[in-house]
Amino acid sequence: MRYKKMGKTDLEVSTLTIGTWAMGGLGYGSVERKDCISAIHAMLDQGVNHIDSAWVYGLGESDKVIGEAIRGRRNQLLITTKCGFRNPADGSGPNFPDCSPEWITKCFEETLTNLGTDYVDFFLIHVPDGNVPFEITAECVNKWKEQGKVRYTGVSNFGIKEMEEMGNYLDISAIQSGYSMVVRNEEENMKWAAEHNIAVMTHSSLASGLLTGAIRELPKLPEDDIRNLYQYPHFREPMFSQVMKLLETLDEIARKRNVPLAQIALNWNTQKDFVTTSLCGVRNVKEALENCAAMDWSLTEDEMQTIDRAIEETLGQ
Repeated sequence: MRYKKMGKTDLEVSTLTIGTWAMGGLGYGSVERKDCISAIHAMLDQGVNHIDSAWVYGLGESDKVIGEAIRGRRNQLLITTKCGFRNPADGSGPNFPDCSPEWITKCFEETLTNLGTDYVDFFLIHVPDGNVPFEITAECVNKWKEQGKVRYTGVSNFGIKEMEEMGNYLDISAIQSGYSMVVRNEEENMKWAAEHNIAVMTHSSLASGLLTGAIRELPKLPEDDIRNLYQYPHFREPMFSQVMKLLETLDEIARKRNVPLAQIALNWNTQKDFVTTSLCGVRNVKEALENCAAMDWSLTEDEMQTIDRAIEETLGQ
């Protein structure tokens, strides 16, 4: 396993992070709890020392899975959690921002209970909320830091101007942004953060499974599937076909190296100098071990350049 310094903190973090959105069950089909717990154990045993979660991942369910998995091992790992999204009351449609002190306090206290811990290492405001002044949200989060419930604070899904504004009220030690070969629209935000010595976590590093190579035909997704609810463009035409063209380049590198396609994607992500750690969702031991094995080797500079050219040629990014 490889490690990097976590921005301006004194922490070292594994370049891979255990992502747990799918473990919450909502929007990802059936999930076997025992398999998820075994996957977490496998990644911890391989040297991964960071788990990311959020209350909205299954409305607390992913936290419960993590809590069971880390029992007796809390001091071996870093935990990041996020609050600020709210689920629709009727259970339909995408989540929406709610960073009111009342809502994030409810979610955060439930998270601590479900995790079986009295603190988290990083608390990130999950999304900017245009209806709640940043100062009000930050005041609530800063109180948790003063109380010892949070070690470091940060934001997720914030743009540069939003980070600059929130930085007036909150010490931003880490950010989390969506980033993969397929989705690069937050790259400038991430570079800005890295330049300011802020740790950068990337989510959706495997583009919801598309960069594993397991999906080669446009899938018919259930209505409540996350990829449907949020209308991911890479799961729609014409972008889906463009991604399939990109996979041809990745397939060639994977064949030469005799490694799974996902390892190419994870190495490309983690080898970007502005990325501190990349989240990868796992639901079983096989996926966990394959992902961790990606950190046993690195793409060459020529391979990185070949992939970057292919991304530009196929996706225009």
